[in-house]
Amino acid sequence: MAYKVNFKEVETLGLESSPVATALAGLRANEARYFWNKYKFEYVTFPAAEKSAEVAWLEKLLLAERDLSFQAKVLEVAIYEDEELYWPEFYFEDGMVLNVLYTKVDPAPKRAVGIKLSEGMDVPAELVGKFKFARQKSKLAGEIRGSYFNLKQDWLAKR
Repeated sequence: MAYKVNFKEVETLGLESSPVATALAGLRANEARYFWNKYKFEYVTFPAAEKSAEVAWLEKLLLAERDLSFQAKVLEVAIYEDEELYWPEFYFEDGMVLNVLYTKVDPAPKRAVGIKLSEGMDVPAELVGKFKFARQKSKLAGEIRGSYFNLKQDWLAKR
C-alpha cells in the first residue's frame, strides 16, 4: 500500500522491521521535505513488492557498475519523475537509502547513485573501505552519512 510521507513528523509506518526504524523514518521524512521544498512533490513510498521491476533494475545496475549486492532487503521505493529527471529512492531494512539521480536532458547528463546511512547503523560490509562518507545534521534524521558514485553506463534506457 502506498504511503504519503509526513515530513513534519517522523512516522515509522512501513519501516517497522528495521533495527533503526525511527532513524530510517527520519531520513525518509528528510527526503520528503527536500522533494516538497524543491519540486512541490508529494513524496509517496511503495512497498518494494509493488515496485519489483525498479528493485531488479537497481540490483542489476549496482552489480554491473560496482559489483555490489546487498544482504539487506529493500523495504520501500519512492520515485520522482518529470520531463527532466528520473530519481528513484530505495529504503533498505538495515537503514541505508540508495537513490539514482538521472537527468534526461543533454548536454552532460547527471547519472549517479547516492548512498545515505541512517543514524545508528553500521556501514554495510559491502561498502566498508570502498567509500568515504560525509556527515550532515538533520532535524528529522539526526546525523546522516552520505556518499555517491557516478554511473558509467546509460541505465535509464535499460529500465
